[in-house]
Amino acid sequence: MGRYVIRRLLQMVPVFIGTTFLIFVMVYALGDPVAAMFGDRAPDPATAAQIRHDLYLDHSLPAQYVHYMGQIFTGDFGKAATGQPVTELMGSAFPVTIRLTLVAFAFEAVIGIGLGLLAGLRRGRFADSGVLAFTLLVVSIPTFVTAYLLQYFVGVKWGLASPAVADGAPFGDLILPGVVLAGVSLAYVARLTRTSVAENSRADYLRTAVAKGLPKRRVVTVHLLRNSLIPVVTFLGTDLGALMGGAVVTERIFNIHGVGWQLYQGILRQNPPTVVGFVTILVIVFLAANLLVDLLYAVLDPRIRYV
Repeated sequence: MGRYVIRRLLQMVPVFIGTTFLIFVMVYALGDPVAAMFGDRAPDPATAAQIRHDLYLDHSLPAQYVHYMGQIFTGDFGKAATGQPVTELMGSAFPVTIRLTLVAFAFEAVIGIGLGLLAGLRRGRFADSGVLAFTLLVVSIPTFVTAYLLQYFVGVKWGLASPAVADGAPFGDLILPGVVLAGVSLAYVARLTRTSVAENSRADYLRTAVAKGLPKRRVVTVHLLRNSLIPVVTFLGTDLGALMGGAVVTERIFNIHGVGWQLYQGILRQNPPTVVGFVTILVIVFLAANLLVDLLYAVLDPRIRYV
C-alpha cells in the first residue's frame, strides 16, 4: 500500500504541472492584465512597461509560469485587482465553499444512494419508475432555474429556509443552496446506484449468501450494497472537486462569497492571479480526491490489493 501511494503521488506531479500550465497559458495569453488594471483608460507606455516588469510579464509564458509556481511554493499567489493578496481571498472563500460542498455532498451521497438502492431492489415496480422519473426531471432542469424556483417558493413565499446566506455562511443557511448544488449530481448517483444494484442482485455470490440463510438486511448492506458502491464512489470522488469549482451559479444566486463567487469576480475583472490561484488549489483537490477514491476501492472490494 505504501509503495502504491508513493507511486500515485509521483504520478500526480506531471498531471499537476501540465494542468496548471495549461490554465496559466489560457488565462495569461487570452488577455492583457495590465490593460485590465486601467479599464477604459489607455495606460502610459512607460508606466505599463514598469508594471509588466514588476509582475514578470515581460518574459515568455514558460518563464512566467516557472516564476509564478516558484512564488506559489513560498505562499505568494499574487494580488487581486483590489490590491488584496489572493491568499486572503482564499482564506475567506474556501471555508465557505467547503461548508457548502459538505452540505451538498451529504445530500448527494445519502439521498442519491438511498434512492438508487430503493429503485434497484424494486426494479420494474412503481418505486423504480418514480425514481427514474424524478431523476430525469432533476437532470432536465437547468441549475439556475431550480435555484430561483426554490429560492422564491421555499425561501421567500413559504419561509421554510433563508433565501440568502448571511455573513459567515452558517450551516443552517446553506441547506437550500446545498440542495440546489447537489441536485444534478444526486440524480446521477441515484441512477448509478440503481444500475449497479440491479446488476449485482443477480450475482452468484449474492445467491450464495441468501442460500446460507443470512438475514436480508445483512445481505443487502454488507454484500449487495458494498460491491455496488464501487462505480458510485468513483463518481462521488471526482464530483467532490466539481462541487467546489462548479458552485459559480449557486453562489451568485444565493449571494455566497465563496470560491465560485471569487472566480467570477476574477474573470469579470480580468484578474489572472485570482483565477489561476483558485484553480490551482482546485486542481490539488481533484488529485487528492482521486487518490482517496482509489484507496477506498480496497475497502469496498477485498479482492483489490495494491502493491
